[in-house]
Amino acid sequence: MTGTASLFNDTSIGAITTEGIKYAGSKMKLIPQILQLTRMVNAQTVLDGFAGTTRVSQALAQSGYRVLANDMAAWSEIFATCYLLNNKPRAYYTDLIEHLNTLQPVDGWFTEHYGGLPNGGRAAQTDGLKKPWQIHNTRKLDAIRDEIDRLALPLVEKAVAITSLILALDQVDNTLGHFASYLQDWSPRSYRQLVLKVPKVFPATEDHGVYRGDIFDLLPNMAVDLAYFDPPYGSNNDKMPPSRVRYAAYYHLWSTVCLNDKPELFGKAARRRDTSDTIAGSVFEDFRRNGSNRFIAVEAIERLIQSTRSHWIILSYSSGGRATADDLMSALQLSGKVLKVLEVDYKKNVMAGMKWTNEWVRDAEEPNREFLFLIEK
Repeated sequence: MTGTASLFNDTSIGAITTEGIKYAGSKMKLIPQILQLTRMVNAQTVLDGFAGTTRVSQALAQSGYRVLANDMAAWSEIFATCYLLNNKPRAYYTDLIEHLNTLQPVDGWFTEHYGGLPNGGRAAQTDGLKKPWQIHNTRKLDAIRDEIDRLALPLVEKAVAITSLILALDQVDNTLGHFASYLQDWSPRSYRQLVLKVPKVFPATEDHGVYRGDIFDLLPNMAVDLAYFDPPYGSNNDKMPPSRVRYAAYYHLWSTVCLNDKPELFGKAARRRDTSDTIAGSVFEDFRRNGSNRFIAVEAIERLIQSTRSHWIILSYSSGGRATADDLMSALQLSGKVLKVLEVDYKKNVMAGMKWTNEWVRDAEEPNREFLFLIEK
């Protein structure tokens, strides 16, 4: 899935093109607003603390900022390395991608665990499980992924190759947008042939940085002009275990494609063992209350803002966390001065600027809304 974000009428910047996978937390549609807020302050270095598919990092880098991208996910690190650390033109990678496309399919680990037969159109297999890809594409996956390791490529070239593979796999899958549940019948796209393309990389003009780790471990040693935070909000249902909406669980297969580590699996979705309920998870995905009757996720956001060594912060907030709106407003007021609030209503396809009043809390009760807060510490 690719997307182009036109930055209002700012012809000095023109159009920004970003790439990414299908992703529940994608901020592709918010890129113009994020850049609008970024341009309001005198920032040169920006930390993207929860980079995800790196669409925001890509847009910031193309806009001339020095970007430091961080995320816990292995696949996010690969994407960031591909798009932020590259210093070569796209054409440089053409021969590599063409070579990977010419490999003969093989039966390997991915085919054994994730490849399904057409089966008359039904995705359910003889083992009773549904699969994310048809077998003709997992055989290509097996051949390509092992060849990438065999080539012993330099860091950025390997990241470009794996990114190309993930983007291609995302175009032929049989999922609902993540790897926790699959369609009952094979999707039309799953019949297509897996074909890799060179990612839309661009030569870096700044000395960008890529990190993979817990944001709270990174912040004490990270001084920047502006930080952009889009924490992985989970369900606002306090009766639902946060593990049920964990990003580590939803996108576990992308981690396996990146690492090629053939991990121990469990469950009907054949998830990585290290994404189990007792191992993986983020405090930002926990929408339950603690012993002081405060939402755990909101306390984490308050700590996040207070720990950040930057003059300005942009925080994304989704209406999916509407139960915490009042708490979040209090946390932001304690942590700094809110300069501007932008609201995006996906259902109505409108964007509005808002003053810092209780009005946004009422609007947060409506679904499909995103809020962006520009905060001065």
